[in-house]
Amino acid sequence: MTNVAVIGSQWGDEGKGKIVDWLSERADLVVRFQGGHNAGHTLVIDGISYKLSLLPSGVVRNGKLAVIGNGVVIDPHALMAEIERLGEQGVVVTPDNLRIAENATLILSVHSELDGIREDAAAKGTKIGTTRRGIGPAYEDKVGRRAIRVLDLANLDSIGPKIERLLTHHNALRRGLGQPEIAFDTIYKELESVADRMVPFSEPVWKLLDNEKRKGSRILFEGAQGTLLDIDHGTYPFVTSSNTVAGQAAAGSGMGPGSVGYVLGITKAYTTRVGEGPFPTEQENEIGQFLGEKGHEFGTVTGRKRRCGWFDAVLVKQAVATNGITGIALTKLDVLDGLEEIKICVGYKLDGKTIDYLPASQGTQARVEPIYETLPGWQGTTVGARTWKELPAEAVKYVRHVEELIGCPVALLSTSPEREDTILVHDPFQD
Repeated sequence: MTNVAVIGSQWGDEGKGKIVDWLSERADLVVRFQGGHNAGHTLVIDGISYKLSLLPSGVVRNGKLAVIGNGVVIDPHALMAEIERLGEQGVVVTPDNLRIAENATLILSVHSELDGIREDAAAKGTKIGTTRRGIGPAYEDKVGRRAIRVLDLANLDSIGPKIERLLTHHNALRRGLGQPEIAFDTIYKELESVADRMVPFSEPVWKLLDNEKRKGSRILFEGAQGTLLDIDHGTYPFVTSSNTVAGQAAAGSGMGPGSVGYVLGITKAYTTRVGEGPFPTEQENEIGQFLGEKGHEFGTVTGRKRRCGWFDAVLVKQAVATNGITGIALTKLDVLDGLEEIKICVGYKLDGKTIDYLPASQGTQARVEPIYETLPGWQGTTVGARTWKELPAEAVKYVRHVEELIGCPVALLSTSPEREDTILVHDPFQD
């Protein structure tokens, strides 16, 4: 039975939420395996928008089990608030349809405070552009072996030494940053306030998933952010604090690498990114404004305006390699409707030489210059198309050229935010 991992192939915001929701109809479980509530997905179903940050996108479907894996860092207050918001929209989330890995790390107020303090103190040109939600500091505590985890909420009577270890580190940092120390009781009461609500969702998720795999259940692994924000393979240091590539689906859920059979790379028909960092094809002109306005390019979580530019085939081809992407889901093709010509980056110039990849060095990344091919645009519409025959001929040529440049076929083509406006070329769950 094929299990599928959904990965962003650019800087995130590629439209993963809709695709995961669309695929979840074919899945039994949807597993989120990395990131935190710094990432957002917007689902549009029958004209109703659902905005998710921590909850797997499959949670809006009846009869599906949503799972938050050990690779996710969880702000318990943000999670409960998200569950309540969905409840107001008629989506009921209980331990019957949501399970959380007991060994997942918690984000506490001390983490979000530190995130903001650091960002405010950063010198010009060194700001990362974080969401200030504590994601990075929580991951730091995880690898520093001082994190408070979900399972600790069931043992508050013995949690004292763990809080003290956490605060030994954080209060030293705060003193160095000129900030007041945090009292033990502040952290204890914060944990106590969420324990009764969080514990019922908790279990050894690795065991749950192993049992489901043995039963032959179809598992959909849902990634957050995008490949170019990966802590190792992204545009470091302007990246997130977790591995966003497909390999993390196994480590972040407690399953073996052979558990993922198909890797679907979600790919926007142009390029966007939020926050600081290099962006070779960025268009700080009327084209960038056109793409941003027509594509409604604002962050789901932060509302920040996204930077926009032409499709970068070099970066997506690189993502295909680092993820082992089997096929892509091309989204937002309709945003390109009406353009007289469309450009695609097919290589870079660096110090007078042509290269076919983005170097890892921050300084070098800033110096690369895109090499473009120009394709004719189309005046017809692709909005709502559900078959290839409904697409303008030049739009089909654009899609086929993208496939050729990145060395990967299109499995799905999304033509609007609506769930059913999708052209299926190959079902990733097909055996």
